[in-house]
Amino acid sequence: MNPWASDPMVNTTRTRPKNIDEYIAGFPSDVRAILKKIRTTIRKAAPGAEETISYQIPTFTLHGTVIHFAAYKQHIGLYPAPRGVEQFKEELSAYEGGKGTIRLPLDKPVPFRLISKIVKFRVKGNLEKAKARRKKR
Repeated sequence: MNPWASDPMVNTTRTRPKNIDEYIAGFPSDVRAILKKIRTTIRKAAPGAEETISYQIPTFTLHGTVIHFAAYKQHIGLYPAPRGVEQFKEELSAYEGGKGTIRLPLDKPVPFRLISKIVKFRVKGNLEKAKARRKKR
C-alpha cells in the first residue's frame, strides 16, 4: 500500500520500507517533520515498545500492537483508535475516521498530547492482557 499513490507529485515506485526511518524518508520534508514528531511522541509514551513495519506502515508493539501510523496525501492515520472508549469520546469527535481509525488533517495542528494519551491507554491495555494471560498459565 503506497499512501501517496493518488498524488501525481510523489514518486510511487518506492520500495517497501524495511524500517520506520526508511518509511519517513519517503515523504516530503514537511510531512517528514510531522512523522518524526509522532514517532518521538509514541516513543515517550511507550518507552518499552518495539518499532517495526507492519502492513507496510510504522508500528509500535508491546505485548501486541500498540499503534500504527501512516501518512497520506491530506492526513495522518492512526490505528487502532479507542473510538468506543468513553474517556476519548469528546476528543476523538473532532477527527474523522472509521471505527478504529483517526484521520489527522495535515492542514491542522497535530494533537500530540492526544496521541500520547492514546498510546499510554493502549500500552496499559496490552500490559493488562499480558498479565491476565500469564495468570492463566
